Amino acid sequence: MKKLLISIALLLSSLQLIAQEKETKKIYPQDIDKDYELKLNAFSLIVFSSIDVSYEKLLNKDSSYGIAIFYNFADIESELYFPKKFSLTPYYRWFFSEKRYARGYFVEGFGMLNHYKERYYYYSGPTKTESETDFALGISVGGKFIIKSGFTAEIFLGVGRNLFHNSDNRILDTGIITRGGISLGYRF
Repeated sequence: MKKLLISIALLLSSLQLIAQEKETKKIYPQDIDKDYELKLNAFSLIVFSSIDVSYEKLLNKDSSYGIAIFYNFADIESELYFPKKFSLTPYYRWFFSEKRYARGYFVEGFGMLNHYKERYYYYSGPTKTESETDFALGISVGGKFIIKSGFTAEIFLGVGRNLFHNSDNRILDTGIITRGGISLGYRF
């Protein structure tokens, strides 16, 4: 009798595990066999007249890595000129969602090769243009949301520090860098 009860308990628990596995796949079928994302940062495009494109590879349900390329098209003479001209940003993300595949809230560690260019005007003399290229390490937080057809939306904000920045005798102070945006993309 004891062996029969143990056998029934094991059978019921294995059926429950199978049912939970099928239920998860049933709820999120858009995640099956989709390991890549291509995204465009709409915030940078609208606000800074720049393009920021990201490519991301999903490793598992908890993590992903990717690379983002930023280029500012605005001329230095423009009123809305943002001093960051170019950046190449590899990143790694860790997601907090238990049941969802690489979505929800995340923490991101990133490195950023960045190039800044700024023009300064003096009351008594010529203008001066200064540029600097540096490498930064930083951290971001954000959230990623996906609809059934595979389209993604994410919002993120981060901060980092340039590692080789020397502020002595420099007008352009780029010791602290930021990373952020509202990206729209597609998971395939």
